[in-house]
Amino acid sequence: MHDTPFHVPYVLRLRFTHDVLGADTHVLLDLLEPSGHGPPRVQFWVDEHLTLANPQLEPRLEALCQRHADRFVCASALHVVAGGETIKNDIHLLERILKAMHAADLDRRSYVVVLGGGAVLDAIGFAAAIAHRGIRLIRLPTTTLSQADSGIGVKNSVNLFQKKNWLGTFAVPWGVVNDAALLRTLTDRDFRCGFAEAVKVALLKDPALFAELEQSADALGRRDMAVAGRVIRRSAELHMDHITRGGDPFEAAEARPLDFGHWSAHRLEALSDFALRHGEAVAIGVAVDTVYAARVLGLPRRDALRVLVCLRRLGFRLYDPALDDANSLLRGLEEFRQHLGGRLTLTMLAGIGGPIDVHEVDTAHMCAAIGAVAAFAQGTDQDLWA
Repeated sequence: MHDTPFHVPYVLRLRFTHDVLGADTHVLLDLLEPSGHGPPRVQFWVDEHLTLANPQLEPRLEALCQRHADRFVCASALHVVAGGETIKNDIHLLERILKAMHAADLDRRSYVVVLGGGAVLDAIGFAAAIAHRGIRLIRLPTTTLSQADSGIGVKNSVNLFQKKNWLGTFAVPWGVVNDAALLRTLTDRDFRCGFAEAVKVALLKDPALFAELEQSADALGRRDMAVAGRVIRRSAELHMDHITRGGDPFEAAEARPLDFGHWSAHRLEALSDFALRHGEAVAIGVAVDTVYAARVLGLPRRDALRVLVCLRRLGFRLYDPALDDANSLLRGLEEFRQHLGGRLTLTMLAGIGGPIDVHEVDTAHMCAAIGAVAAFAQGTDQDLWA
C-alpha cells in the first residue's frame, strides 16, 4: 500500500485595470500565451445584461479581435448568454455552451474569456473546466460582487435539483481582470450587492475594512468609485489570500470560512425562486448568523448591532418573506452540511475579526435570530435579544 501526498503548483493571476477594452488592453493580451504553434485561439462569452446596458461593448470586442489578430485568433463569433441565475438553472444551456466550444476547435492551450456577473462566470467556467478536462479560463467580472468575491475564487457550478451549485468543479482560472470601467452600467441594486461579500470577509479577517465600510456606507451609496474601488480591491485580495494561502483551496477540510452567512443565503435564493440577488441573500444570512452569534457565542451585542446597521446603511433591506417560515429556512443547514460532507461545520463570529467554527446549532436561538432580523428590517420595536 502506498499513500503518497503530492502537490500541484497553481498560479492565480489577478489584475486591476481602469479600461481593459481600451487603454489597458495590454493587460488582457499579456495573459494570452502563444500556444506553441502560433497565436492562441480565444473565444469570448458575454453576459446579456452587459450588452443590453452597454450597446458599444460588442463592437469594442470585435474591434479588439481585429486590431490584435497578430496576438490571438478569435475562434468564433462573440457568444452572448443569459445573465443571472437563468444561465445556471437550465442544464440544457450547459450542453449548448459545450457544443459552441467544441465547434470552435478549442484545445487545452486555448482561452475562454468571459465577461459577466457571478452566475455567468460560474456557468461558462464550469463548461471550460470540463471541456478537454480544462480549457484556460480568463474572467472579467462585471459586477461588484464578482469582482469582490466569486470572480476571484476557484469554483464553477450550475444549479440542479433546485439546489444552489449542486453541479460543479474546483478549477483555478488562468487569470482574473477586475476592471473599473465594466462596473459603470450596473444598476444601483446590483452595484450594492458586492458589498455584502465585502462585509462578510471583513468580519472574518479585517476589522479595519469593516470600520471603513461603516464609515464609507454613504459614499458607496453614491457610487464614489474612489471608495468603492478601494473596498473591492481589499475584498478581492482577502479572498485571494484565503484561497492561495489558507491551505484548503478546494474545501477538503470541514470548515468553509468564506461561506459565513451562506447556509441561509443559498436557501433564501431558492425559496425566493432566485428573485433575491445573491448579495441580498448574503446580507440577510450574515445578519442572521451575527445575531445568533451574539445570542449564543459571545459576540458583543454592540458589535452585532453595528453589523446590522452597516448592512442597512449600505442599502440592504435584510428581509424576504421566506424569513417568516423559519423551519423551512432551517432546512438549509442540512443542505449546507451535505454539500460539504462530513459533520455540520459553520463559521461564526466570536468577535469582529474573530471567526470560530461550530458543529451544532441551537435551533430555538436560530429561529429567534431569524425573527429578530426580520423585525429589525421591518422597523418594529422588537428587542433583538428577546
